[in-house]
Amino acid sequence: MTEDEEVMQLVHGRVKWFDPAKGFGFIVSDETPTDILLHANVLRNFGQGSVADGAGIAVKVQRTQRGIQAVEVVRIDPPEGVAFPLGEEAGLIAATDLMAIALEPARVKWFDKGKGFGFANVFGRTEDVFVHVEVLRISGFADLAAGEAVALRIIDGKRGRMAVQVVSWEAASRSGL
Repeated sequence: MTEDEEVMQLVHGRVKWFDPAKGFGFIVSDETPTDILLHANVLRNFGQGSVADGAGIAVKVQRTQRGIQAVEVVRIDPPEGVAFPLGEEAGLIAATDLMAIALEPARVKWFDKGKGFGFANVFGRTEDVFVHVEVLRISGFADLAAGEAVALRIIDGKRGRMAVQVVSWEAASRSGL
C-alpha cells in the first residue's frame, strides 16, 4: 500500500446514487475532484443497509489506485429542503420541532418498498408503529430489512402510532439514545 492509500481524510458530500442490489453507489463532493465510491459494507458498518439519493453524508476516504473510496461513514443527514410528513391529519413538522420528539428503540417487523410502507415494534410495547416510505427516504434510508434495529421518532396519528423519523441504531447509540 502506498503512503497516499494510508492517509484518510474527512469529506462532506451528497449521495449521488446508491443501489443496495449492486452493493455500491457514489458520493459527490466539492472537496474531491472525482466521485467517491461508497461500498455496501462501509454503509453496513455504520448500521444502514441503504441510503437515500441526495442524502448528506460525511465519510472518511482513502485515495487508491482505483480512485477515491469511502472507508467509514461518519454521519448521514436527510436530503436538504424537506419537511417531515406527519400524515393527512397532522400536516408537516419542521426539523427543529422533530428533534424535540424522543427517539425510541425499535426493530423492523417488515417493510415492503413496493407497497411503500411497513411496520416496526418499539421495545417493551405491543402495538405496531407504521413506517411510510417517504419518512424513510427523508430520514436518509432507501429501504429497511425485517429484524433491523432502528430508533424512531413517533407520533400518535388517527390510526395509531406512526414514525416521523428513522435513525440507524448505531447512529442513535452514538448520540446517547
